[in-house]
Amino acid sequence: MSKNKFGLEYGFQTRAVHSGNDIDEGSGAIKRPIIMANSYALPYDPTDINWSSTDKALYTRNSGANQLYLQEKLTTLEGCEDSVVLASGVSALSSVFFTFLKSKDHVVCSKITYLAVYRLLTEYLPDKYGIECTFVDSSNLEELKAAIRPNTKLIHIETPGNPIINISDIEEIAKIAHNNNALLSVDNTFASLYNQRPTSLGADLSIESLTKYINGHGDAMGGAVLGKKDLIDKIRKEAMVNLGGTISPFNAWLIMRGAVTLPLRMKQHNNNALKVAKYLESLPFVTFVSYPGLKSHPGHEIAKKQMKNGFSGVLSFGIDADYDTHNAFISHLKVITSAVSLGHDESLIVFFGPDDERQYLYPDEFSNGFFRFSVGIEDIEDIINDLKQAFEKVGLSY
Repeated sequence: MSKNKFGLEYGFQTRAVHSGNDIDEGSGAIKRPIIMANSYALPYDPTDINWSSTDKALYTRNSGANQLYLQEKLTTLEGCEDSVVLASGVSALSSVFFTFLKSKDHVVCSKITYLAVYRLLTEYLPDKYGIECTFVDSSNLEELKAAIRPNTKLIHIETPGNPIINISDIEEIAKIAHNNNALLSVDNTFASLYNQRPTSLGADLSIESLTKYINGHGDAMGGAVLGKKDLIDKIRKEAMVNLGGTISPFNAWLIMRGAVTLPLRMKQHNNNALKVAKYLESLPFVTFVSYPGLKSHPGHEIAKKQMKNGFSGVLSFGIDADYDTHNAFISHLKVITSAVSLGHDESLIVFFGPDDERQYLYPDEFSNGFFRFSVGIEDIEDIINDLKQAFEKVGLSY
């Protein structure tokens, strides 16, 4: 743990730079080193060890040094009591489900959610563990309330939602969850904790795929769960140690390095994405643009309320064209890369075809297929010009 604490009395950028960092006592280096050790020296009387402690490195699957440094930084940035870092975003998500759910429990989940979550809640957890799930439009509070049962233990939402970028009201859903003695977990990956802090809005747990914006460079995988200490301790004891979804020291170090520039990068992502969304919305052959920063987005007012610093860098859009034209458009892009994932420094785009397995969950305007576009931090003129030349090459002009 760092000697100097940087709490919420400091600005976000100052916390991003200094939290979790300290002078290394062994070398005098002013940056935390990579500590590639599995085991750490035990105290004189090891029988008193608290193996879920976050104060001392003991064994990398429990609490390695680089894990502890990263957890300190993330906890400070979220402004919550504690956090636990894991091997990936999916590891973080599954740790919540396996820790807080048991056989015959019920989950309410937003129907627009990450594919791995959808499969966990429709296949693995029902078939193997007898856990039931009801999927709802989480932007419809009455529909969400109606889905709650006496055995509902968890409400899980994703906002903005992947891949159609819908918005759910965290604060109102937290009230509903707590009035029904359920926990609320929020996948905050698309917003990042720079733009939105779910625990400050009443969520019990905030989940981040560190692979995305927090690392920001597309070169390391990790996940985190942030929230109240008693809940995080339970995840640490039951899921991290026993299921083994441990982040490597190197990835923890890379993500900690990336998090230093999170505020700077997010400002550029936010600004670029809003400009791209407005550009696309002006084109006659673009059938829709889903971005919460646009006044036309149905969740715009809620997004303004809970996304304090910006609307993040991901949007989805459709074009009036056949299947082959969608793919041809992507093939002509030069600055923008066709690849999965999001939140990298570079712009990434992926086409969701009309045969997507979750197509029946999407609004009608998405039925012809659509693009999910993670807008990078390149010069905005180059991004828009790249879109323009690719549109022109497939005969879409204006």
